[in-house]
Amino acid sequence: DILVKVSRSFAAVIRQLPSTMLVDILVFYLVLRALDTIEDDTTSFPSQEVKIKHLLNFHKTALADPNWTMDGVGEADEKRLLQNFDKCHRVYAKLSEKSRRVIADIAQRMATGMAEFVGKDLGQGTTDVDQYNRYCHFVAGLVGEGLSRLFAASGLEKPSFASELFLSDQMGLFLQKTNIIRDYLEDYVDHRAFWPQTIWKKYAKSGELGYFTKQDDPEVRKLSLECLNELVTDALELAPDCLAYMSKLQCTEIFRFCAIPQVMAIATLDYCYANSDVFTGVVKIRKGTSCKLILKTNNLDELHDIFYQYAQSIVKKANANRSKGVLDPSYTRTVKICETVMELTAAAHQREQKARMVPLLSSMALLVGFAVSFYKTDLTVEIPGIRQSLLLLGIGMYTFGPSLVRPSSSLKDAKILENK
Repeated sequence: DILVKVSRSFAAVIRQLPSTMLVDILVFYLVLRALDTIEDDTTSFPSQEVKIKHLLNFHKTALADPNWTMDGVGEADEKRLLQNFDKCHRVYAKLSEKSRRVIADIAQRMATGMAEFVGKDLGQGTTDVDQYNRYCHFVAGLVGEGLSRLFAASGLEKPSFASELFLSDQMGLFLQKTNIIRDYLEDYVDHRAFWPQTIWKKYAKSGELGYFTKQDDPEVRKLSLECLNELVTDALELAPDCLAYMSKLQCTEIFRFCAIPQVMAIATLDYCYANSDVFTGVVKIRKGTSCKLILKTNNLDELHDIFYQYAQSIVKKANANRSKGVLDPSYTRTVKICETVMELTAAAHQREQKARMVPLLSSMALLVGFAVSFYKTDLTVEIPGIRQSLLLLGIGMYTFGPSLVRPSSSLKDAKILENK
């Protein structure tokens, strides 16, 4: 119940996991969400030093004391999570030793990173790209590492998967940077922004991060989009590593759990690219698009196809703007990374295109066949029999035709892997 309240999106994604892993990942998320609630609260602690102390001791208190709770911190359901954290601890205590060790380790390291940033003035964003990457590592890259280690500990992924630290980190950064780009206005208003100054100050003539909110000014609008496109490109450059990570997974359910946030991220980057709405409100992809993406993340070919389509979309936007005389400083870099993604995913995209054509061609053939059966009355075979045969053939091709085009997936269901 509390998971749905603090994160509807994660509550939907976690349902993809097999029952043997679901509780471990659920507890992992709630532990980190509790930690994040402490970090985000800017009014409940008497001083920054007190907050830092709570963060650094979190793994010794919240994860060691079965009766630990915290009151008066956070808002709404996040506050309730801390008030009832003893219930979360009871479930945590029942997890395997391997899972508890991973969760405690990641929580401690994340808290250390959060404490590092508590004392920093982030009203104008992070100082440079290195600090930007460092922050994203602490709040998202470590999550990726923790998930990989939990996947390996479950036995559903190879033991070596626990050592995929670089790719796990890159995958986390891809998601976090997408959120930071999308949430520009909200973060700026909250005086806790993360856009790196070494990027945005190249475009803000006033030297203030709030410069980009003045979208009525044509010059500001132009410069803000140039800044936005550079940040989108920076995030896109993580996509090849995300694809590499996904190619190493072997469990179908874990694959879907990881793939859904990835496709949402690249769809969001496509939506943000050259979109001034980022500076006037929160940008979100449509629910219909989200549902479509969720349904198309069953295997590596489908994932590659989605990445190809959105990379291609960004290239088309970049070229369209260039044809209008828009000289985007990041144009060459943007096109280069999109073309790299398209090269990595082209084969799967072509297979998926063919697979999508099979139902269409089957339907057309079925219609032609019915027309023939109605008008060619001189056939020696009984007309109803022809119609029935054509109907069955059409249904069969519509249902099973796409699988004849796609290669067999190397992914295996959790139940099969558990029985090995």
